[in-house]
Amino acid sequence: MIDLSKSTFIIPLRIESEDRMRNIITLLCFLLGNFNTKIVVKEVDNNPVFEHKVIPQIKEFLGKEEISLLHIFEHSDDPVFYRMQILNEMISLCDTEIVVNYDCDVLLPLKSYVSSYNMILNEGYDLVYPYGNGTYQKQILANDALVSDFLNQNYDFNILDSKSNISTSDFGWVQFFNRLSYIEGGMENENFRGSSPEDKERFYRFKTLGYNVGRVDNLIYHLEHSRGRNSWPASIQGNPYMKQNFELWETLQKMSSNQLKEYYSYQSYLKKYVGI
Repeated sequence: MIDLSKSTFIIPLRIESEDRMRNIITLLCFLLGNFNTKIVVKEVDNNPVFEHKVIPQIKEFLGKEEISLLHIFEHSDDPVFYRMQILNEMISLCDTEIVVNYDCDVLLPLKSYVSSYNMILNEGYDLVYPYGNGTYQKQILANDALVSDFLNQNYDFNILDSKSNISTSDFGWVQFFNRLSYIEGGMENENFRGSSPEDKERFYRFKTLGYNVGRVDNLIYHLEHSRGRNSWPASIQGNPYMKQNFELWETLQKMSSNQLKEYYSYQSYLKKYVGI
C-alpha cells in the first residue's frame, strides 16, 4: 500500500444513474486497494443508495468485512446538487495536512497521486492539479466488463486506454490542497450553486492571492457517464442558477488580490466554519 496517510479524499456524491454508481465503485476499489489514506464520502439525495448498493460490492472486491472510509448521508429534495457547500462541510471534518477535492468519475496514474502529495508535503505547494493543462484528458467509454478487467488485472490503465478518446483538461475534477491554505483562501465559494464555473474561479483565486499552485503533467482518466441536470451547465433541465453563477464569475475574475481578500473576508457562509 502506498502511504498517503497525511491526506483525506473528500468525495461529494449523488448517484443519479447506474453508470455513476459503477464509477464510484471503481474509484473506491482503486483508492482503497492502493493507498493508505482517509476517505470521506458525503451522499446528498432524497434516497440513500451508497450504503446498500455500493459498499457491499467494494467489500466483495477487496475481500474485507470492513473498509476504511467515512460515509455520510444527508437527505435533500433539492434537485440541484450543492457541491460547494457539501465540500466545505467535508473540509470541516478533515484533520490531515492535505485535503483532496475529488470527483467520483476520475482516476489518475498512481505516480500522479504520489507526486501531488509530495509537492504539498515536501515542496511547499498550496494547491496541486494532478494532471496537465491541455490535451491530457482520456475520456473512457466504460462498461461493466471494462472496469472489471481494470480492477481485476491489477489496475492496468492500458485496459482503459483501449476504450478512450483524447480530450482537453484544465481546472476541474481533482485538486490536492494544503488544508490550512484551502481554508485560509476561502474554501469553496458557496455563492456558486450547481454546475458552474467555480473550477475556473478557484484556480484564478488561489493564483491571484499568491498561493503556490503547481501541476503534474500527466493524464487524467474520466469515466464517462449519462448527463443529468447536475452534469450539464445549462439546458432546459439544467442548473437554474447558471446565469447568476456566470455573473459572479465575471465579477470575481476582474478583482485584484486585495479586492479578492476583501470579498472573501465578508462572505457570510465562511462564518459557519470558523474554528476548523
